Amino acid sequence: MVALMETRTPLITPVLVAGATILLVSFAIRASFGVFQIPIAEEFGWMRAEFSLAIAIQNLAWGIGQPIFGALAERFGDRLAIILGALTYAAGLLLSSIAVTPEQHQVLEILVGFGIAGTGFGVILAVVGRASSDENRSMALAIASAAGSAGQVFGAPVAQWMLGFMGWQSVFVFFAVAILATLLVLPMMRDPQPATRAELEESMGAVLVKAFKDPSYTLIFLGFFSCGYQIAFITAHFPAFVTELCGPIQTGGLLDGLGIRSTSTLGALSISLIGVANICGTLLAGWLGKRYSKKYLLAGIYAGRTVIAAAFILAPITPATVVLFSISMGALWLATVPLTSGLVAHIYGLRYMGTLYGIVFLSHQIGSFIGVWLGGRMYDLTGDYTAVWWIGVGVGAFSAIVHLPIRERPLGARLA
Repeated sequence: MVALMETRTPLITPVLVAGATILLVSFAIRASFGVFQIPIAEEFGWMRAEFSLAIAIQNLAWGIGQPIFGALAERFGDRLAIILGALTYAAGLLLSSIAVTPEQHQVLEILVGFGIAGTGFGVILAVVGRASSDENRSMALAIASAAGSAGQVFGAPVAQWMLGFMGWQSVFVFFAVAILATLLVLPMMRDPQPATRAELEESMGAVLVKAFKDPSYTLIFLGFFSCGYQIAFITAHFPAFVTELCGPIQTGGLLDGLGIRSTSTLGALSISLIGVANICGTLLAGWLGKRYSKKYLLAGIYAGRTVIAAAFILAPITPATVVLFSISMGALWLATVPLTSGLVAHIYGLRYMGTLYGIVFLSHQIGSFIGVWLGGRMYDLTGDYTAVWWIGVGVGAFSAIVHLPIRERPLGARLA
């Protein structure tokens, strides 16, 4: 850390600290929704697909909202976009706490999804990217992304712990207060002068046209799909998957010695383990992204995910394989984010990074919608998640392949 602070342009800045704090809380809440899958379904007697559809809609709304909040930040200022995101997030959680029908939850998750967009990667990474020097940008984006993983470390276990002594409705209210509390760090974030209307319309339009005509942008968009599919499916369904299908926890074994005596506790812990491993994996991806080709690193990450998911579903589902899968998949979990956002910034520039990355992120969230919804739908039809896992393996392999033809040189240099 001392070495980091001694560089000519510091890596750790107030903007990075504030952005990491907001991402940490936002993603702690977002990562906990899979824990509520069984309690809510059992209380109201819903089919698994009904609450899954609510989470799927949340992910799709997040994707649609991402370029909108990115454009708002670039037009009116980052802090205003974040405030609107936090207020929307809190409103969605509070209203969801009193919802009693699947349709109510599904509609209200639109608010939650838009709230995540305003407090998530698209807005925060654009601020961090613009506030970082060229030499530190890849690592700064990785640190901010890793903060989201840090939230995942305790989000699901805290939610599971709170459900032990209060209803899920009260947990939602607590989470609403927590996301509003993140606004206390906003004074640490720079609020750049918004562009004039003429500058915004002309410059953004020109940049978007160039990006949409560039095959590399299309490949980045398509490649991010599988990341959303895999992450959202696992976040929403893995706790329930482990609870129902995992073999018994051995009495006197390591997990039992750590106080993990039920598969429901192991299911929540698995999400936490993914988050712990991902902190290391994301930071490593940021370090490597400064030194090596981002497109080849991304292809390698998606190939690794493909192999890990295939091996897990082919092996017996035991506490040991759950822990091993969580750690290995976690190491590659959000490692794609600093590399993908960094690739967009490198090729298309920083001025409209929030909007351009937000559009790419829509592909991620379309994948998230399909992964979450299909998981619930296939479970209700077949009683298991096997087909959904294998689809994830296939789209992971597709993403590994489509990153290879990307032209990584800045677009301006290629057009000159």
